[in-house]
Amino acid sequence: MPPYATNRNALFDYEILDKFEAGLVLTGFETKAVRQGKMNLSSGHVIIRGNEAWLLNADIGAYQPENAPPDFVPDRTKKLLLKREEIKNLIGKTNERGLTIIPLSVYTKAGRIKLEIGLAKKRKKADKREVIKEREVKKEIARTLKR
Repeated sequence: MPPYATNRNALFDYEILDKFEAGLVLTGFETKAVRQGKMNLSSGHVIIRGNEAWLLNADIGAYQPENAPPDFVPDRTKKLLLKREEIKNLIGKTNERGLTIIPLSVYTKAGRIKLEIGLAKKRKKADKREVIKEREVKKEIARTLKR
């Protein structure tokens, strides 16, 4: 099954060092909206507060905008379900090295909505230029091989 939402900017702006799979605590109408593909991860990030992981600033649009509940907030903070050892690992690495945790994609696994998060290091401008150059070289090689 293809992912419902991906964070394409994260792969360009950050170097992903490690990936984790987390469950999302959602309400019913949020689940329906995610399954329709109305989720945006581009401005989202993950924090760990009180030995719990939380997803901030990830927008989930209304499933049916005209029938949305009165207390509906699109960028509500959502709890992530991770194992205790994974949370301790993330806490240690973010405090020790100054790394950040970012959401990468949302997909289903065994009927449940999962979020792939990545432990990432921010790329500098020169590193981004190198990524663009490598991408252009790969495109050029593919073009010449095609001919």
